Amino acid sequence: MIVRMRAEATAEATEAVAAELRSRGFEVHLLTGGGAPVIGVNGQPVPADLGPALCALPGVAGVLDTTRPYRLAAREARPEGTVVQVGDVRIGGPEPVIIAGPCVVESREQLLRAAEAVRAAGAVMLRGGAFKPRTSPYSFQGLGEEGLRLLAEAREATGLPVVSEVMEPGQVEMVAAYADVLQIGSRNMANFPLLKRVSQVDRPVLLKRGFAATIDEWLLSAEYILAGGNDRVILCERGIRSFDPATRFTLDLNAVPLVRQLSHLPVIVDPSHGTGRRDLVAAMALAGIAAGAHGLIVEALPDPDAALCDGPQSITPDLLADIVARARAIHAVVAPETAVVA
Repeated sequence: MIVRMRAEATAEATEAVAAELRSRGFEVHLLTGGGAPVIGVNGQPVPADLGPALCALPGVAGVLDTTRPYRLAAREARPEGTVVQVGDVRIGGPEPVIIAGPCVVESREQLLRAAEAVRAAGAVMLRGGAFKPRTSPYSFQGLGEEGLRLLAEAREATGLPVVSEVMEPGQVEMVAAYADVLQIGSRNMANFPLLKRVSQVDRPVLLKRGFAATIDEWLLSAEYILAGGNDRVILCERGIRSFDPATRFTLDLNAVPLVRQLSHLPVIVDPSHGTGRRDLVAAMALAGIAAGAHGLIVEALPDPDAALCDGPQSITPDLLADIVARARAIHAVVAPETAVVA
């Protein structure tokens, strides 16, 4: 069951409803960060008189039964959608959000050049890995905490909020001390101890879809974070593994409008990992915006061919600037058609 509060409901009214549910023996989960408050209810069968009793309480907009396994992430929980605020950036708001930067922080010079370049190209957030999972144990895997310090320095120099990946529960506090958004990579989408840990910190979470995950599995991973009390979750479609080796992955753009129907959480697209090819990034980035994505996360830096990680799928700042301009133009045309009707 889901209890939807009115947008103007006070914290006291929301807590009073939660207290009433707890007094009846229910487990409750509160969402209060990205829109109208929502209370998820579970733990025992719901008696027939509970819904009307709750609707009589101040601030309650309605009570819904749901059969979806991801009740808190479901569109019905917050039909108007969730907006994730990161500094001055609103993900899920009226403008497409462009996140860009290197795959991995390699050096101070590389990062600062990249940060200045992607800001000039129109990106509003900076991505960069300090800890990077690699298929081979011999590949460069980041600078660790030093990389996080450099990201914080780049934020200070450019004003761009920082997105960086966290790989294990023991890293969460460290990464959260430097980064504005914690990224859960594709390989860790089903790392449930990690999902529970990031649900307990005061940072938005960018949750990438596992490359072999169904949409239900992806949304249930988001549910772990929501159930832990953190409703500032951004979904990221980054491609699924298919039978065709022509591209690194298959960017599943079906997922974008479908997830917007199923969930209130904002969704962005990663055309860099989704294709693995620089020459395809622009086309798939724009297709993602046309499909209704709230934004993009792109690998970009001044000298992609010199990168130690994912150079073939990284783009130049000039191409990024072109993508930003065209993405905004496409969004202005298609936004009414891709909006979700509550």
